Amino acid sequence: MIQVVGAIDRRVDRTGLSALVAAGDVVLIGLFVAIGEFTHGSPPWNAPVAAIEAFVPFLLGWLLAAFVGGLYTADAWKFPLRAFSWTAPAWVMAVLITMAIRALPFVPGGVALTFVAVSIGVGLALLVPWRMTIAWLYGG
Repeated sequence: MIQVVGAIDRRVDRTGLSALVAAGDVVLIGLFVAIGEFTHGSPPWNAPVAAIEAFVPFLLGWLLAAFVGGLYTADAWKFPLRAFSWTAPAWVMAVLITMAIRALPFVPGGVALTFVAVSIGVGLALLVPWRMTIAWLYGG
């Protein structure tokens, strides 16, 4: 048990700033999903269950990739360039994890190459500036 806690402590700083960054990530991923739902004719407020079903795989993919990548440590936003170089591959990995989840027969949504590309592009456009701003404001 001590080894598990130690591994978590190396991947997640238990600070207010880490919590703020995580909350911002969740909001931006939610915004990404809401934009997608809205542009496909299904505003999230009209079909909240469908929006949640679309959101959860992205959130799970991101949390796994961010945890493995140490994106909730001060090192992840030490410098803006580091924030970029850590966030971008983590988001790509998160999208791939998300698509693996969505490919499961009991998960709605499915996978398409164009959806993968759009997910990567839009997610990067939202997450990278956010995390680079955190690095600029609070980094070393």
